[in-house]
Amino acid sequence: MAVQPKVLHYINGQFVEGAAGLYFTNINPFTNEPINEVAEGRKEDIDAAVRAAKEAFDHGPWRTMPVEQRLRYLFRIAELIEQRADDIAYLEALDTGIPISQAKKQAARAAENFRFYAEMVKTRLVGEAYHVHGQFVNYTVHKPVGVAGLITPWNTPFMLETWKVAPALATGNTVVLKPAEWSPLTANQLAEIIDEAGLPRGVFNVVHGFGETAGAALVAHPDVRLISFTGETTTGMDIIRNSAATLKKTSMELGGKSPLIVFADADLERALDAAVWGVFSLNGERCTANSRLLLEQSIYDEFVAWLKERVDRIVIGDPMNPATELGPLIHRDHWERVNRYIDIARQEGADVYAPSVPNGLENGNFVPPTLLLNCHNGMKVAQEEIFGPVMAVMSFADEEEAIRLANDVKYGLAAYVWTNDLKRGHRVAQAIESGMAWVNSPNVRDLRIPFGGTKYSGIGREGGHYSFDFYTEVQVVHVAVGDPPIPAFGKGEKRTTLSAEQA
Repeated sequence: MAVQPKVLHYINGQFVEGAAGLYFTNINPFTNEPINEVAEGRKEDIDAAVRAAKEAFDHGPWRTMPVEQRLRYLFRIAELIEQRADDIAYLEALDTGIPISQAKKQAARAAENFRFYAEMVKTRLVGEAYHVHGQFVNYTVHKPVGVAGLITPWNTPFMLETWKVAPALATGNTVVLKPAEWSPLTANQLAEIIDEAGLPRGVFNVVHGFGETAGAALVAHPDVRLISFTGETTTGMDIIRNSAATLKKTSMELGGKSPLIVFADADLERALDAAVWGVFSLNGERCTANSRLLLEQSIYDEFVAWLKERVDRIVIGDPMNPATELGPLIHRDHWERVNRYIDIARQEGADVYAPSVPNGLENGNFVPPTLLLNCHNGMKVAQEEIFGPVMAVMSFADEEEAIRLANDVKYGLAAYVWTNDLKRGHRVAQAIESGMAWVNSPNVRDLRIPFGGTKYSGIGREGGHYSFDFYTEVQVVHVAVGDPPIPAFGKGEKRTTLSAEQA
């Protein structure tokens, strides 16, 4: 498909240039050549988008229209995503380097996000009611918060944008989306889809640009009532700090350094499949990647030999080729960052094992699937998020050490445990400090469950009905159904107050 030469902002139902007329260049990670130009939003553009969203919330029909009518828009968006699924997958692969076979799955998940939250609002956005001694009925209602500021990352951008936009819209909020500057194409596609779906003006807005300018202005804006952010931990800290001045609600899904623990009694072939897929799919650019592999000592050598065989066979190449399993990293800056960590691993004494990048791919941001062997947990590469196709491998002696190693890191997003002893599986999973844990399973997505992490991996949960806790305010209404007693101050006999001297 032809790519538009310019990507514009979407503000108040129109595609517009920025107030300053600025643009930045979007780069193809496979060739490092320009794809197109993207409008660079600044404070003035964020302000225009927020004004439109606030007007739509305060005076437009979105918040007050019947729920069934609002949800029809969400089902329509899902239909349009499915109709454009091939185009979305193409743009995602072009923009990010994600292999197109994997990008197609992300488009399908995006449509599911809208359908799921439309259904959830009908079935699970419910209140509570309490009768108190026959005198009161107390009940709760969920009310939309207002203007939602959504800041999304460059890895699997379309799916993660819809993961936030769908519940925000379903619950009656209006939205200003600031997508990552390295992956603007599918955010623009989402704006086109929502425009075609006919949402009222100002309900959904997109401002492209950089975090330091557009993102910071969105966080600081006094009329934005909540910020949902997915991205790097340091940026998340800045957002929380800068949100404090206007007491915004914040939801932070941040970095990870997730362990995958394999005990000797596990189904080793399935554990091998999960370990390889979990860190090398999506080019290793995933927050829940099992970037630390902990192997029981008795199986270490055998398992590593199998890992080497599998890594050697991973197909590296053009993300548009359906056979490609590993594509280029999204940006040259990120390519340099990942390679710096691999150099650090060598300096720290790890054995680096990786196949060569095939000839003809020199112009792309390719990092081969890389194993950092014989690591220990004190190494920088075992502690810091690399966010690429790189896995640190280490051994443990027993269950106690496995748990200690798993928890000896500042992150706490995901964890994976492989053992055929189900008692141990439950025991270890619950002992790990992580927001999510899978036992004898890869990272399987269930929209009904909460998603989020502990420690430096984030604050809050989204997903399922847990999203409603963030995207709505709960109001309590107390109704007297009897005549409860009210203290009668000031109804006593009128008395003259004596001064202290008279007394």
